Amino acid sequence: MEQLKHECGVAMIRLLKPLDYYKKKYGTYRYGLNKLYLLMEKQHNRGQEGAGVACVNMDVSAGKEYMFRERAVGANAITEIFKRIDGNFIGQLYMGHLRYSTTGKSGLQYVHPFLRRNNWRAKNLSLCGNFNMTNIDEVFKFLTSKGQSPRVYSDSYIMLEFLGHRLDREVERLYQEALIKGLENLDITNYIENNICIANVLKTSMPYFDGGYVMCGLTGSGEMFTVRDPWGIRPAFYYKDDEIFVVASERPVIQTAFYLNVEDIHEVLPGQALIVKKNGECSFEQILEPKHNSACSFERIYFSRSSDIDIYKERKRLGEQLVPAVKESIGDDIENSVFSYIPNTAEVSFYGLISGFRKLGFDVRTEKVVWKDIKLRTFITEGTERKDLAAHVYDVTYGSVCPNKDNLVIIDDSIVRGTTLKESIFKILDRLHPKKIVMVSSAPQIRYPDYYGIDMSKVEELCAFRAAITLIKERKMDGLITDTYQLCKNALENNGQVSENFVRRIYEPFSAQEISVKIAQMLSPEDMTTPIEIVFQSIDGLHKACPSHPGDWYFTGHYPTFGGNRMVNRAFMNFVEKFF
Repeated sequence: MEQLKHECGVAMIRLLKPLDYYKKKYGTYRYGLNKLYLLMEKQHNRGQEGAGVACVNMDVSAGKEYMFRERAVGANAITEIFKRIDGNFIGQLYMGHLRYSTTGKSGLQYVHPFLRRNNWRAKNLSLCGNFNMTNIDEVFKFLTSKGQSPRVYSDSYIMLEFLGHRLDREVERLYQEALIKGLENLDITNYIENNICIANVLKTSMPYFDGGYVMCGLTGSGEMFTVRDPWGIRPAFYYKDDEIFVVASERPVIQTAFYLNVEDIHEVLPGQALIVKKNGECSFEQILEPKHNSACSFERIYFSRSSDIDIYKERKRLGEQLVPAVKESIGDDIENSVFSYIPNTAEVSFYGLISGFRKLGFDVRTEKVVWKDIKLRTFITEGTERKDLAAHVYDVTYGSVCPNKDNLVIIDDSIVRGTTLKESIFKILDRLHPKKIVMVSSAPQIRYPDYYGIDMSKVEELCAFRAAITLIKERKMDGLITDTYQLCKNALENNGQVSENFVRRIYEPFSAQEISVKIAQMLSPEDMTTPIEIVFQSIDGLHKACPSHPGDWYFTGHYPTFGGNRMVNRAFMNFVEKFF
């Protein structure tokens, strides 16, 4: 219900045959471009603020453009871009990006791919990624200490300049080698382009960055690369045959675009780079030593497409594991309970919940109780008028619940801020006059912001955090807030690697149930007549359902990197300084 801005999506294609091959076999020179369009549209869920594409044509002679880029902003950016692209946008290398802002910055200048120009083809670099770096201040200081002056203060531009600087050094290294070999003029250029080592560029760049990322790049001379963070936080998958090399953020989009079986597609390993040279030679390089597995569990719960068979099974398990808690919440009154879900992303976990009850022999009643009716243009009003319009974005199926008799069980994939529940959902569900509303979250309580690519940077926006702070104040434990603030401040003033998330102390005095009860109280509208209970997934249940994706910092506060700890401590300090 509460749309989270995700960490973006990437797509890359390298054609491994001459362009005439695709024209003869598939009837068009746009084969690669058409496949890029499919990969991007199938990942549209990952970014709707903007999109961009880049292309390199290695067959172009000097004096003509060989590296192309198109970008657009807005939810229809993909359509706009591919309408603009003409016959010149044909080449052997393609890269696409879908953007959601994770920093609040918007506008065309922040839309990937980014482009660094130079008259030497090998020094041209186009970069895009699914990432958020947590130590960009330190990297910026490092660059400026070397004499660089990045034009924009953002992790995307700074990464472009950092990798671009290392690419320049690689080209210069090869230039000196060529001179020693006695080469001249175009022979020097050819020597450089045929011997570029992207692994050198990445090995001297990526160790400086802390964060979750999948970084993709193209050079003007025809090099292509993808590199994944050493914790495996952000996802990437690839496919290769004798015609094509493909990379995307999600596995099923590659399956669909190229008519493949699931076993044909492989995951990029943590710290690994996939590199395709100008001559089409493909290699896999370990750029960074893999850290402990921190693959993001939120990818499985919410963001990734459930058309992936493994994700589908995991989301069903998430729902099924909630059966005991839901059963207890409705007092075993299965006969007088109606089950439903909202939004559509919760549909698969809903199937799992229902399947779990039926395995126990219960013939549960299911209804489509809540509908997302229309997209009301609430920006035309302000204040209370805006809230009133927002309350009508959803509608209910009247008569689906027996008034004052039926419990109403609604499952969602996650509850983050709780704003939509309080201002809209609970109000419209109250019109049905159920005996009780049980709001079920297939995810555990989201207690901490993400700093690896999802837009939830302020701790006070999270309803679980607000509930904990409310409990602290009600029980006159304000000293816990000031003590935690001081610990955060001391850690940050040391200017070193912050190894502890001190904000975890805020939750320690309370059980998960106490916080759930307080969240339900806080999110209940003042004029609500129906009692509300909120049931959350347990941490153990999460890990049982998603065993290969143990990254759970949203729920536990166990950030995999020092930068994550530093940023959450800083966020808590900002909260205290603003509200206390």
